[in-house]
Amino acid sequence: MNKEIKVFNTPEYQNWLKDLKQKVRQTQIKAAVKVNVTMLEFYWNLGADIVKKQKNAKWGSGFLKQLSNDLMGEFPEITGFSEANLSFMRRWFLFYCGSNYNFVTGCYEIEENTKWQQSNAKLENPGEKQLASQIKTDNQTTENLTAQIFQIPWSHNILIISKCKDIKQALFYVNKTIEHGWSRVVLTHQIESGLYEREGKAITNFTTALPKPQSELANEMIKDPYKFDFFSLSKDYTERELETALLDHITNFLLELGAGFAFIGRQKALQVGSREFFIDLLFYHTKMHCFVVIELKAVDFEPEFAGKLNFYLKVVDKQIKTERDEPTIGILICKSKDKTVVEYALSDIYKPMAVSEYHLTNKLPKKLKVNLPTIADIKANLLTHEERARAK
Repeated sequence: MNKEIKVFNTPEYQNWLKDLKQKVRQTQIKAAVKVNVTMLEFYWNLGADIVKKQKNAKWGSGFLKQLSNDLMGEFPEITGFSEANLSFMRRWFLFYCGSNYNFVTGCYEIEENTKWQQSNAKLENPGEKQLASQIKTDNQTTENLTAQIFQIPWSHNILIISKCKDIKQALFYVNKTIEHGWSRVVLTHQIESGLYEREGKAITNFTTALPKPQSELANEMIKDPYKFDFFSLSKDYTERELETALLDHITNFLLELGAGFAFIGRQKALQVGSREFFIDLLFYHTKMHCFVVIELKAVDFEPEFAGKLNFYLKVVDKQIKTERDEPTIGILICKSKDKTVVEYALSDIYKPMAVSEYHLTNKLPKKLKVNLPTIADIKANLLTHEERARAK
């Protein structure tokens, strides 16, 4: 440790610290105009500097602590120079550019087999495809990457790199946060619920039933599975009980459905000839400008479910949809499904629909269930108290 203290007293460290302090002062001035971007740009460059200094100057484990003490001593009003926050800056930079950074030249080097290229090779989002195609030079790479991650707050960036396994997954949540303006609480929920793994994974016929721009948006709209973990149901619940529980928790339900869903009604009546039919749930999607029919099934998927939903879509398009609306979309959410059966069922249906599963993950752990009293135990205990009261 004494050796490290001597290193921090060297002209090299002191000169770098002096320059760094000047950069902080310049950043404080710029931050008055553009707080988030300027601050994140400084954090990014500081993270790169820390990585470079630790690599080239071989400063030991006490480096971040010493740097934190020096900066907080000079700028006590700034809360971002804690040792933990400096560590996150370093980690943030390494997460995105660690494998592309040349410590000798101090430049970002992009090769065909780098982590960045590999992570972007299979991006499905059109904007991300364009971003990946623009990666040609060091400067372009840095600008394209930071243009995204500088648009969200620092706390969001910390959360994303802490919970995501690679760049592709991280940029998915970065772009979703930018698009929908997610708070940190909502972002946490979306990451922990596995939105990245579930969005666009449902079996659909959108590519054949909708024109390309609409089909791409529709695929992004659907999840598989849907996670209904915000209420409790009895073991032998019915479809009506499932529907009621979802509407009793409509805020959580809309959050799980995703941005753009506006609830219109439940058990919406459709008059066809002399008969009346009822849609489980009817929504309007404000971004796709179309009605969305959701049918709930508390059982496994059966081919006839697709036929019934197809019928509902035809009626809604005929009776409710206007000329300004896009074709109505159907979502069949069932307890489970056989992929092959679903694909056969949708193959000759021309109305756009998707089939997804739902998961109820609110079951109590077995150990906890064992320790909970039964209804009989509670009644017996109450009876005992009454008997004791009468005896007195």
